[in-house]
Amino acid sequence: MRIGVLQGVVVGGALGLALGVGAYTFVYAKGWSYLTNNPAACANCHIMHEQYDAWHKGSHRSVASCNDCHTPHALIPKYLVKAENGFWHSFYFTTGTYPDPIRAREVSSRIAEKNCRRCHAEIVDQVDNRAVHGKELDCIRCHRDVGHPNR
Repeated sequence: MRIGVLQGVVVGGALGLALGVGAYTFVYAKGWSYLTNNPAACANCHIMHEQYDAWHKGSHRSVASCNDCHTPHALIPKYLVKAENGFWHSFYFTTGTYPDPIRAREVSSRIAEKNCRRCHAEIVDQVDNRAVHGKELDCIRCHRDVGHPNR
């Protein structure tokens, strides 16, 4: 009988912990907002205010949200990337170990490059991605501060 009670306490404690973390994440930390396409969600994290403010004042504001540039456009890959990015953003923000200035991971840079080329296909089709100085030419090389500053 004692083993059953102990198991109940462990399961109840684990369930309570999961509910607590979930409530904190989705209520207090506005985790629900990351399921939307609203760029303000990206500014939930204090360290992203500069990027959000620059996007809000920039030319892409009227045609693209954060997700248009930073996530794949297919539904499942989009939410997989959002989940992965959300985990790492919250981890680095919570632990205070994010780099200053913030740097995109290689996978994020590839997604943004693909999205630049998709939206601006009529222009970039005329510019190939040939190697320059041993490195493949990418949009950010010349258009570093389009969308928001990239230090």
